[in-house]
Amino acid sequence: MVATGRKYVFDFDSTLTRVEALDVLAEMTLEGKSNREEIVSEIQRITNLGIDGDISFTESLERRLKLLDANKEDLEKLVAELRQKISKSIAANKEFFEKYSDDIYVISCGFKEFIDPIVKEYNIPSNRVYANTFKFDEQGNIVGFDEKNVLSQHNGKIECLKQMNLDGEVQVIGDGYSDYVMREAGIAHKFFAYTENVHREKAAKNADHVAPNLDEFLFVNDLPRNISYPKNRIKILLLENVHSDAFESLSTEGFSVELLKHSLSEEELVEKIKDVHVLGIRSKTQVTEKVLDAAEKLLVVGAFCIGTTQIDLEYAKRKGVVVFNAPYSNTRSVVELAIGEIIMLMRSVFARSSEIHNGQWQKTAAGSREVRGKNLGIVGYGNIGKQLSVLAEAMGMKVYYYDVNDQLALGNAIKCSTLEDLLNVSDVVTLHVDDNKANKNFIGEREINQMKRGAMLINLSRGFVVDIDALADGLESGKIGGAAVDVYPEEPSSNGEFKTRLQGFPNVILTPHVGGSTEEAQRDIAEFVPNKIMDYINSGNTVDAVNFPNIRLPKQNNAHRFLHIHKNVPGIMAKINKVLAKYELNISSQYLSTDSEVGYVITDLDKEYNKDVIKALKKVENTIKFRVLY
Repeated sequence: MVATGRKYVFDFDSTLTRVEALDVLAEMTLEGKSNREEIVSEIQRITNLGIDGDISFTESLERRLKLLDANKEDLEKLVAELRQKISKSIAANKEFFEKYSDDIYVISCGFKEFIDPIVKEYNIPSNRVYANTFKFDEQGNIVGFDEKNVLSQHNGKIECLKQMNLDGEVQVIGDGYSDYVMREAGIAHKFFAYTENVHREKAAKNADHVAPNLDEFLFVNDLPRNISYPKNRIKILLLENVHSDAFESLSTEGFSVELLKHSLSEEELVEKIKDVHVLGIRSKTQVTEKVLDAAEKLLVVGAFCIGTTQIDLEYAKRKGVVVFNAPYSNTRSVVELAIGEIIMLMRSVFARSSEIHNGQWQKTAAGSREVRGKNLGIVGYGNIGKQLSVLAEAMGMKVYYYDVNDQLALGNAIKCSTLEDLLNVSDVVTLHVDDNKANKNFIGEREINQMKRGAMLINLSRGFVVDIDALADGLESGKIGGAAVDVYPEEPSSNGEFKTRLQGFPNVILTPHVGGSTEEAQRDIAEFVPNKIMDYINSGNTVDAVNFPNIRLPKQNNAHRFLHIHKNVPGIMAKINKVLAKYELNISSQYLSTDSEVGYVITDLDKEYNKDVIKALKKVENTIKFRVLY
């Protein structure tokens, strides 16, 4: 056992467990009764009144037990249920309870009958558990409690702690005001308001420290813990109204998350990002050199979209900032919009709809054609292009494709060796190229002149890919029979006024960059990107990072993990391992991946280490970033 000179006094209900045990007992014993919900709700109300000190605890206890219909046999089921309700961060730090058990006590206004079996598994013996006890009748029914026990009295925790007469600094960890009173009375030195399960304002505002989890409490006290840095101290900034599921999943994981509905200018972001560890954006926010220089704590950027041209990827890499995107999550949404627009353009649906909205009835087959049997030219045969190819062929279209990379055809699609060949033969051309800056004005006057007269053009890729003036000229001359455009060379940073030369054409469908904006796609992105972020923060995994060497790691198992990002110059590994050898650290496994500019090495160690080794590793020449996981 390890002694610290401190004593740690834990509450039980809503601290060591996620629930109030008597509330759970009520739900169990009243199951099947017509007034169950009403009684359970009343018990919970009385519980909160007692915890916040609004009524005496004795009154709270008496009133709750009268409402219960419980027997000694029910307690066994309750214990089984409570074992499943241990607070998440408590369960993750079982080692602390085992290692420091001589200094750990439980003072609870709950009952030893269900507390003892739970905390025994955390190496806390019954003689260090101070709690109430039940009274039973001959049939084993719970009929009351030991009224002589000080913990059955109002502010009984004060008297209990006094009688214990503990040496050294006493710290109390609990969720309620009834725990704070020990600090208020001057017999405890510090009170930590434990808010992982419930945030009670009366307790939190009087606390010496608010602990959203046990990791925070252990961090503040420099005690061994499951993770090196509490997740609540990791600040995440989500911009541009990223889907709320991302906020929920990251918050549930324990991170401190702020969600803004709009993008930020470079100046605003420079100011906002100084204390941010994780940045989540969509397409409008520009992550520039200036922003990255200001982001001293930034570890990772999550792009909740496909494109990453809004991020200076190379500079982010040189700063040790990993970038993830969502390359697949919205592909189906884009493909479905493309299919819909192909049909709408071929049938002149948009023009007919506008006419009838203006009170005109123009029933005609002129300029209205089936898509079956027509030639579809797909420029860019990646994830989106291939899906579109399959669906278009299923509708009876003949598919041609062109890609600068060698791509295998799906179904009966025909590969074109040049863009000109594709443009010459296609009735509809749809663009799905990447955000490489070399693709600027990929479709200009020359390419439009190579298209069949009356052919349609769809751009759901990048705004700078099409020369808008050349397209407008083609529409005016009749060379282009219709167009659907979702992306533009310049797009506003927020909703409002927008101008483009393409406005006013009856045969042009204009949408405000919504190709991937479906509820399903945004939910998928809000799951995919946060998972990548959390995997990197929690384990160091960089699989699918767009700007960083990829390392796929096995699950960390009882080891300390050092993550070292450095410039890719000769001799770094030797220097790192020389430091580890100097401090006699045994390497259980080591992983290295590099590209032309940076190296990323992960070292797992199977023994305790001197904190000086961290300082030494940070001082290794050409180190960019270093952090510890354990």
